[in-house]
Amino acid sequence: MKINKVHHIAIICSDYSKSKDFYTRVLGMELQHEYYRKERDSYKADLALNGNYIVELFSFPNPPERPSYPEAAGLRHLAFEVADIESAAKELESKGVGHESVRTDEYTGKRFFFMQDPDGLPIEFYEA
Repeated sequence: MKINKVHHIAIICSDYSKSKDFYTRVLGMELQHEYYRKERDSYKADLALNGNYIVELFSFPNPPERPSYPEAAGLRHLAFEVADIESAAKELESKGVGHESVRTDEYTGKRFFFMQDPDGLPIEFYEA
C-alpha cells in the first residue's frame, strides 16, 4: 500500500457553533460544505486550510468528554506549521485566545507552542 497524504482529521465537538467559529474565525479555515444529518441529529462541516480540505467538524448529542490530562492513549494533538511563531501567538492573543509560552524543540531547534480548542483538544503551532 502507498499512502498519498493525510486526507482529513475528524473532530467531534460539544458545542458545534462555538467550535465552528473557533476553526473558521480564529484559525482561519474556510467552510467548504455544511450538512445537517437529521437521522443523527448531527451537523458536519468540511473545513479547508489554504484551499485543501483538512478537517471534518461533527456535532453529536451529548458526546463523552475526551481525557487530555493525564494524556490518554490515542491522538495526542494537532500540529499546524506557521512561518512566524511570534506573529501566530500575537494573532491568537488579539482574538482573545490564550496559549502556552513559546518553547524551542530540543532536537530540531524550531520554536513552538500549544493551545487548546474549545473542547480542550491540544493544538500545536510549529515554526517552519
